[in-house]
Amino acid sequence: MHVNKLGYRRYQQTFGFHPMSASSQSQRSDAIHALVRHVAATRFEDIPQSAVAAAKVFILDMLGVGLAGTLAPGVPQMRRVLRRWGGAPECSVLALGDRLPFPSAAMLNSFLMHNQEFDCVHDQAVLHPLTTALPVALAAAQIKGGVSGRDLILAAVLGVDIACAIGRASRAPMTHFRPGTAGAFAAVAAGGTILGFDESALANAMGIVYSQLCGTLQPHHEGVMVNSMQTGFNARAAATALDLAAEGVRGPSEVLEGRYGYFLLFEGEYQVDGVLAELGRVWNIEGVSHKPYPSGRLTHGSVDAALRLRDRHKIAPRDVVECRVLVPPLVHRLVGRPLDPPVLTPQYAKLSIPYVLATALIRGTVFVTDFQEAALRDSDVRGLARRIHVERNPDINDENAIVPVHLSIALRDGTTHTTTILQALGHPDVPLSRKQYLGKFRRCWAAGGQGLPEANGQRVIDMVDRLEDIASVEEVIRLLTP
Repeated sequence: MHVNKLGYRRYQQTFGFHPMSASSQSQRSDAIHALVRHVAATRFEDIPQSAVAAAKVFILDMLGVGLAGTLAPGVPQMRRVLRRWGGAPECSVLALGDRLPFPSAAMLNSFLMHNQEFDCVHDQAVLHPLTTALPVALAAAQIKGGVSGRDLILAAVLGVDIACAIGRASRAPMTHFRPGTAGAFAAVAAGGTILGFDESALANAMGIVYSQLCGTLQPHHEGVMVNSMQTGFNARAAATALDLAAEGVRGPSEVLEGRYGYFLLFEGEYQVDGVLAELGRVWNIEGVSHKPYPSGRLTHGSVDAALRLRDRHKIAPRDVVECRVLVPPLVHRLVGRPLDPPVLTPQYAKLSIPYVLATALIRGTVFVTDFQEAALRDSDVRGLARRIHVERNPDINDENAIVPVHLSIALRDGTTHTTTILQALGHPDVPLSRKQYLGKFRRCWAAGGQGLPEANGQRVIDMVDRLEDIASVEEVIRLLTP
């Protein structure tokens, strides 16, 4: 039997060997219970203003990209399926106006927020922490009624804390779709906070959602639209888990570190004690990054490098002979793909450095319209993309690193220009300005909010700016639905 190194470690662990942190685990209960205690014990007043401010910024960001998500392939199909399933008209779907049962609304809104690859990301945890958490929190708010903006901020902050703690604990090459798998726990934390779950109910809901987790990198590898649906599948699972836990259904207890727990089966190797020690002191929402481009985050360092050289040296795309991009292992494995699939899909293109970098060099930016059918047929972009080569940096061993990225562009006149990106634009160390992130929100609104009054966009901005003073989240949701 052939088993790769990671698979062999998992095989050993399953049949009697211990995960990396077993010695520390023997002195405490499963890590899920520390995370649950953090969620159950934290109040809005415990959150620093810096975390509150970050939460508002990224809630607005997610609402904007959700509107742009109405334009993506797969939306009509999922909408038809969920309508056919029917059920109680409990919760609203952004921009589209449907009212669906709790799990279905969470599923569709999560898909809308993720399908353009424009949703905010935690670079170190390598996941989109609000893409499952926010849709479940919004739907739970409509189920409960009278949920304040303060409650929504608290739910968002805690959901991000849980997903990022899990993602940051991983020490193995990523094989599952972490925005969905770890994101499911974030969604339970956020939804449970809205619904007022105590520690016991939250723990049961975490066990129930673990029993439903799904998401692999195979759809990501093939570039098919169901990849973006995987956050939605897990948002639906979280809503289901919350409802079942509320009815008294029990879930497994050793969710993260048990013999068949999440870390062993989904991640492989982990070190969780450090992130547990930070709970209540380090707020992961402050480590979240904007995505300035609607493509896989792992493509962004390459885009930043290309735009830097393009502007600095006035590079004309027709003069480019060749581009070489040197990237960390994770970047090379997930988005270093050449532009040679039998059919170029939007999802494949968004996850291909050659396509995204070529688009940036030719158009000077990257937006959702650059992945629509006509754009995908652009012979200039395709031609330049074939002259872009992505190579793995052998000096980087960190399996979660997404920088540094080194780019060299060789021109027809014999010159070669190079640059290195140490942190992708949108990261807290290189943040978008307020003007930039509001510009992104407004472009998303213009693209995907055609059925909504234009004035509602500014009203949403104003309302989220003072979200902690809003009496009911329904005030915001009404502005986002026809």
